[in-house]
Amino acid sequence: MIKQILGKLPRKPSKSAENREFGGSSASSLSSRSSDVVAERALYLWNNDYIENLIRQNRKVIVPIIFPALEKNGRYHWNQVARSLTLNVRKIYSDVDPELFEECLLKFQEDEANMEEIKTKHETTWKRLEESAASNAVSKWSICSPLEPN
Repeated sequence: MIKQILGKLPRKPSKSAENREFGGSSASSLSSRSSDVVAERALYLWNNDYIENLIRQNRKVIVPIIFPALEKNGRYHWNQVARSLTLNVRKIYSDVDPELFEECLLKFQEDEANMEEIKTKHETTWKRLEESAASNAVSKWSICSPLEPN
């Protein structure tokens, strides 16, 4: 069905159509779904010559959008077929434009490091809050004395 739809599309889509299709990163979110069927189907789309050519022509815009999903899929997806398909797609774009691919990889690694730092800060903050709440609860209980019988 997808091939039939693609066959009816004009061979030179407008810039707005390309941005609408890939700008919302819907393709990248589909390829990173935990459902193996959805992820595999989305990744098989990359094997379509028309889609591949579209992305090659517009790689400066599209690859940075899809790169994080490709990278996470290639590392963490639970389904081996989805991981293999992801690595194949990733290889296509690393071969097409190695410089762009390297830029995207460095940005992804930077973002991952920043996320790790943020996660550590959040964990530290929560730990301090929990300790503070626990110490406040203890001090309030120590102030109260049990009622003495008359």
